Amino acid sequence: MNDMLPEMKKKFNTIKIEGLFGLFILVCLSLSYTQQVCATEKTQPGFWITSPEEQVNAPNTWIAFRRDFTLEKKPQHAEAIIAADTKYWLWINGKLVVFEGGLKRGPTPSDSYYDKVDLAPYLNKGDNAIAVLVWHFGKDGFSHINSGKSGLLFSMQSGRFKLISDKKWVCRIHPAYGTADGPSPNSRLPESNIRFDAAKDIPDWQVLPVANLYGFQSAKEIGSPGDAPWNKLIERPIPLWKDFGIKSLSFERRTGSKVDTIIARLPYNMQMTPIISADDQLGGNLIGIATDHSRSGGDVNLSAAYVTKKGYQEYESYGWLNGEKIILTVPAGVSILSVKYRETGFNTEITQSFHCSDEFYNRFWKKASRTLYVNMRDNYFDCPDRERAQWWGDVVLLMGECFYTASVSTHTLMRKAIRELAAWQRPEGQLFSPIPGNFKGELPDQMLTSIGYYGFWNYYQNTGDRKTIESVYPAVKKYLALWETDETGLTVLRKGDWLWGDWGENKDIRLIMAGWHYLALKGAANMATLLGHEADRIMFSHTMETVKKGFNRCWNGQAYRHPDYQLETDDRAQALAVITGIADASKYEQLLKLFQTQCFASPYMEKYVMEALFVMGEGKYALERTKRRFSEMVEHRDYTTLFEGWGIGEKGYGGGTTNHAWSGGAQIVIGEYLFGIKPLEAGYKTFLVEPCPATFTSATIDIPTVKGNIHSSFENNAGGFAVKLIVPAGATAIVSIPDGQSVLINNRPLHQKMLSVKENPKKAGFMAFRLPPGEYSIYRETPL
Repeated sequence: MNDMLPEMKKKFNTIKIEGLFGLFILVCLSLSYTQQVCATEKTQPGFWITSPEEQVNAPNTWIAFRRDFTLEKKPQHAEAIIAADTKYWLWINGKLVVFEGGLKRGPTPSDSYYDKVDLAPYLNKGDNAIAVLVWHFGKDGFSHINSGKSGLLFSMQSGRFKLISDKKWVCRIHPAYGTADGPSPNSRLPESNIRFDAAKDIPDWQVLPVANLYGFQSAKEIGSPGDAPWNKLIERPIPLWKDFGIKSLSFERRTGSKVDTIIARLPYNMQMTPIISADDQLGGNLIGIATDHSRSGGDVNLSAAYVTKKGYQEYESYGWLNGEKIILTVPAGVSILSVKYRETGFNTEITQSFHCSDEFYNRFWKKASRTLYVNMRDNYFDCPDRERAQWWGDVVLLMGECFYTASVSTHTLMRKAIRELAAWQRPEGQLFSPIPGNFKGELPDQMLTSIGYYGFWNYYQNTGDRKTIESVYPAVKKYLALWETDETGLTVLRKGDWLWGDWGENKDIRLIMAGWHYLALKGAANMATLLGHEADRIMFSHTMETVKKGFNRCWNGQAYRHPDYQLETDDRAQALAVITGIADASKYEQLLKLFQTQCFASPYMEKYVMEALFVMGEGKYALERTKRRFSEMVEHRDYTTLFEGWGIGEKGYGGGTTNHAWSGGAQIVIGEYLFGIKPLEAGYKTFLVEPCPATFTSATIDIPTVKGNIHSSFENNAGGFAVKLIVPAGATAIVSIPDGQSVLINNRPLHQKMLSVKENPKKAGFMAFRLPPGEYSIYRETPL
């Protein structure tokens, strides 16, 4: 409104004010004009704006935006809606308020996300300056779909005051930013290698009066909300990043023939932005900024470059990198005074409570948790260096791990992934990943995994989020309609765009696909029951029985083998037979012999082998096999994360990244089977506690749930089996342990009224009892 005052004064100056009548006319005109201005502000949500310069839509373009404004009083609330193509950093009065806002594009193939941020705490009464630096990716990748245009949309409301993005903002392409020389990152990554030339910087552009900003021009209005190419704007469904603050590193400088190398070891593999301070008496020298993951996973990944100015300087490269080390290449005449980093990541807490009597599994859990966290940001991804892509086989395991290790804020990331997968469904019904992005291939086995019992349904069981299941159920049903069975009852092989199955050799692909098909049908049948689609439930259940019969026709007395399969017996197919329930207990003895000799599953599928062994009652061998197979990556001292394959380089798969969160799947099995904790009713209204300590003599865990934190610990030794359990408010625990011994609850005999088999049907040789919210000590005279 302040911008309208000069025009109002001109109008008022043309009026001859005479007495009360003249004053009355002046007041009416003022009120009328104010109402028009307020109506305009309320109806105009802002324009998409960009710089009028020619190269504004080129890849890796950085644009600086500024706007000054005046507030009559400090606001209590000032909600801002901010959309940018692609990322943005926002300052209020020189203070950095949002560090890397915005999400990679792709809630649907054509739409975009926006952020909602309360800026009131940073605003002052009187003059204020807002500055926004936008990074336009300008190219596709496996996690981002390019719109083809840079842009910023801003709207802030505080009482009757509203500030919108329009041509009154000033902006320019930031001249210091460019693209680094040398190999570009591989095409899976939409980000570019950032180059910053300090001599071309714009000092204090975030706070200088707009009139003093050289080279800035009025912004160009290029669209309104809803216009192409950004189309519908969807509110950011996940929180802004957690900023762990800036921390210093010690470093060593190694002298080279042409340039020196500086190596600073990070405390662990993380998502971070490197910060360097330097002194250069000449200026114009190039410093290379990389990590030990800038070339890894069989490909060229992200790095950065900095060109010095004369004298002292400090620089933070805003494009996040990951790795175990920061590596700088520095000309001999440049002094590096400090190396720092800012760790950022998904805003969640990873529980640190797990501990057990087996040190191998303590190390495994720590590395698995670190790997999980470094693979969450805009989306779940397979690796933080080579791809940052939301492959759904990985996502299913990452979600499962989060349910046992991370606070419930991760449920927002799961919901985002689920909704995106359904929104990108092809008209013919195919689902594909990774999305959002430019990869268009359907991996049929991963798609079946995603929509099924371990994917969408497991999400519902842990969260109780019926609304999301209801929204994606049509996509599930449409996709399953593409799948058929053959004359034997077995699933017909759909090759899709990439017939994968798993990394490694000896894949009995017909049985692998049939196992995932069965689990997809099981999840869909449960969804149909939840949503009241009885005819669908009957259809899915009938197909399940058909697939089960066809699968069991492939049993040859020693193993499951499809007649067309001629290679060594596949352990993956046997595991799927067990966890689906297709294989009954009469086959377990033969299957155990196979699991003791056949080890073809990759770290991705090994989780399902481990689970199958626990289902079979072979928890001790499950822990033994897992320890043997994962020993190299767990014991490796150079890495704080787990690998894509069983080793590095030739021992790896798919390029062999050393930070692949699918390798942490044993966390799920430990939580669900060794501690025996899993929801029986959605949202943990009722949950099972059926411990199977296997080789652990003691263990403790905290599991974050929507009902609150579940704490469980046990001691299993010659003195008996003792459990400490905390049941959160609003939940009920069904504890199931073997029969045959007296049980004490808080030092009192188990009361008959506690016995319950309603939620968990009584297993042969087990007793089940109900515990309401509270803290419990449970004691059984003999060990399990």
